[in-house]
Order: sequence, then structure tokens, then C-alpha cells
Amino acid sequence: MGGVSASEARRGRPPTFDREAALAAATRLFWQNGYEATSINDLTSAMGIRPGSLYAAFGDKKALFNEVIEAYGRSPAGEFVWAAMAREPTAFDAFRRILLDAAAMYTDPETPAGNLLCSAAAADVDVAVYMRDLRNASVDTFEKRLTSARQAGEIPATADPRKLAAYFTAVMHGMSQRARDGATGAELADTADLAMAAWPRA
Repeated sequence: MGGVSASEARRGRPPTFDREAALAAATRLFWQNGYEATSINDLTSAMGIRPGSLYAAFGDKKALFNEVIEAYGRSPAGEFVWAAMAREPTAFDAFRRILLDAAAMYTDPETPAGNLLCSAAAADVDVAVYMRDLRNASVDTFEKRLTSARQAGEIPATADPRKLAAYFTAVMHGMSQRARDGATGAELADTADLAMAAWPRA
């Protein structure tokens, strides 16, 4: 009885690949090198696929990057801010937990240093605007929580939620860059403690 040999089957059918593993490899590259410095050749080599397979599965480089960012947002590294806000009973506890978690995550040896949203700088205008808007969204998120804290009497009525939100966002972004520059988790934890000293008291 006739049949198709293994070699013929390989020639006639493109090899499948693990999409999640390929996406994880792309995430690490973009996180380490940034958007601009990561080439299609770099991506296909790390993902273990041919350029044609990358385009077929993910679209172009920009579309792949967008998918990486979306997946990152669902990961522990992307969700720790929301987790802290949901878990901690007060705004002070939430912001302290956010900064301490950032200190640990930004220096985790299992991932590239820092935060992907701060690390993947791009000259491409569309990508740069997209990343800027995502980073600025932290200010809005923090402002809402701080406004609620002021209404609940957790911070003085004279405190400015917008200014505080911008301050804590700047601290987080600065911690990301410090991690990329070699700061340790302990050093960033010290930064977190110093930042919390600015918390407005009644």
C-alpha cells in the first residue's frame, strides 16, 4: 500500500510552531533591545521561524510588537499595578506595594531589566506615540486611585491627585531605567521607601 514518506510530508506541509513560545521570544528581544534595534532577522532567529511564517502568523514587525505589548499587559509584569490596587486596603499600602513590586520585577534575573513599556524606545512615530500613550495612562490610573483616597480622607483635602500621580509615575519610570543601568533590587527598594516619604499626611 502506497503512502507519503516523512520527508515528502515535511516538504508538502509547512512546519508548525509554538505561537506562545515564539511570542515570548519576541517579547524578550523587544524588551532587551528596544523596538528599533530589533530586526526581522533577530526575531526570526529567536522565534525559530522563517520570515514568511512570521508575516503569516503575526503580520509585520509593528503588528507583532503590538501583540507583544498586549500579551505583556496580561502578564504578571504588566498587571502588578492593578493587582496591588485590588489587593491592598489603602492607597498608601497600594502605592508602596506597587513600588516594591516594581523594584523586584525590574531586577528579576529571569527577565530583561526594567519595564518593557519604558525600555522599548522607538523612532517610528506611530510606535513612539503608542508607547507614550501607554506610559501616560499610568498617570490617569494613579490619579483616579488618589482622588478616591482624598474623598475617603486617606490623604488631605489639600493634596493634588494629579501631581501625586505624575510623581509616582516618574518614580516608577526612573526605577526602570536605573534597573537597566545595573541597580539592584535592594537599591530600588530603598528608592521606593524614600518615594513613599513624600506621601501627604494630614
